[in-house]
Amino acid sequence: MKPEKLVAELNHCFSAFDQIVQKYNIEKIKTIGDSYMCVGGLPVINNSHTEDIVKASIEIRDFMLKYNKEKKAKKEATFELRLGINTGPVIAGIVGLNKFAYDIWGNTVNIASRVERSSEPGKINISEATYSLIKNDYNCTLRGKINVKGVGEMAMYYLDGPKKK
Repeated sequence: MKPEKLVAELNHCFSAFDQIVQKYNIEKIKTIGDSYMCVGGLPVINNSHTEDIVKASIEIRDFMLKYNKEKKAKKEATFELRLGINTGPVIAGIVGLNKFAYDIWGNTVNIASRVERSSEPGKINISEATYSLIKNDYNCTLRGKINVKGVGEMAMYYLDGPKKK
């Protein structure tokens, strides 16, 4: 794909993601290439951040599934999407003198990145920490213990969707 087309595709997808995360009061942190990073519960702390992130991730996944279906029908290139969610404490703020950017740091962020990398296309991979907070309201599939760089083996789950009430 030509660079101009790739940037236009990323802009289309990231603009849709921006609308979804804004709907759930989630803070977009940054994009790096084709990676989109966001956080719940910041900069304004709330008690719904895990639920907000989970709902947004399901909408993002569903948006991409629909978008890829449309692109396949036109015989156009599609994008694979992996999502990863981890829950825990972070450090947040702005550092430096130029090009100010709100950012987050800490082990929770590092694990979230590794959870995303351990996912499969079209799936929402979550850590044990996230699973423990949502297991009563969402169907999840245990993946087993996955070796995580710098951490060792961690239980991970695929988030399937909300439980029927």
